[in-house]
Amino acid sequence: MMEDAESGAAVSLRGLRRSFGDVRAVDGVDLLVAPGELVALLGPNGAGKTSTMEILLGLSAPDEGEARLFGRPPRRAAAQGLVGAMLQSGGFLHEMTGREIVQIMAAQYPRPLKVDEALRRAGVAKEARLRYGGLSGGQRQRIRFAAALVCDPDLLVLDEPTVAMDVQGRQDFWAAMREYATGGRTVLFATHYLAEAQDFADRVVLMRHGRIVADGSVAEICARVEGRTIRAVLDDADPAWLRGLPGVSAASVHGERVELHCQDSDRALRALLQRPARDVEVSAMTLEDAFVALTGDSGPRGSAGGHTVVTAAKEV
Repeated sequence: MMEDAESGAAVSLRGLRRSFGDVRAVDGVDLLVAPGELVALLGPNGAGKTSTMEILLGLSAPDEGEARLFGRPPRRAAAQGLVGAMLQSGGFLHEMTGREIVQIMAAQYPRPLKVDEALRRAGVAKEARLRYGGLSGGQRQRIRFAAALVCDPDLLVLDEPTVAMDVQGRQDFWAAMREYATGGRTVLFATHYLAEAQDFADRVVLMRHGRIVADGSVAEICARVEGRTIRAVLDDADPAWLRGLPGVSAASVHGERVELHCQDSDRALRALLQRPARDVEVSAMTLEDAFVALTGDSGPRGSAGGHTVVTAAKEV
């Protein structure tokens, strides 16, 4: 059954391990991604996301384990135009125009998109005749996106794709991504903008210390973290007093604004209102709350060594 699932997967990672000296960057990663899934790979700096993506794309070899894309070795899948990638590392010659960059990339593949179509989808057609070195950071990112799209891939792998983009640029980028994914294409992306994962991903995979510690939909991941958050404006907020309120597990103060993470929000709210408070909000845990809880130093350590993985993954 597992072999059948792996043979039909867009991405299959089994037992990946990769060390750099004494640092274990990837520590026993198993992951299946079905065709058509939109998966966010999240984790703090040093969690192993980029190293996992580099193995997945065949840019580095694992010390142990195996990666397959559509049942093929990563380099073969890339050569056949099945996968496009937009990574943080690497770059293009600043003297080249955006169109020249995409043309060169298109020439590497058997059945590429037309260059103009890739530039249009990436939202950078007007800037395509400008030199890459003269573009803004956000424009360069969109040229890199066009270069990843031009092979017309079935799988798109993106590492921090909206870095250096302004708010409008990020919105335009994800509109283009939604257009790309409409035909059942597969997307695996890493981002530090958790709102992007919450809005776009079908599935979230959280990594910590090279291991997967949670896997499921945004709602399923958030449901793993009990409690609610209370936010309010409070004059003369005393952090020690706030942390000592019944039902409160953590408290932070930012000027007059306070934020309480609560295991029992009803008890905490009654105690908080003993003092004059205004603009009080009570909300369920967000993806950001779950991210902090599950990937922080006190969070779970993954499946290796007898630890437990929080999982609600879809079957492939």
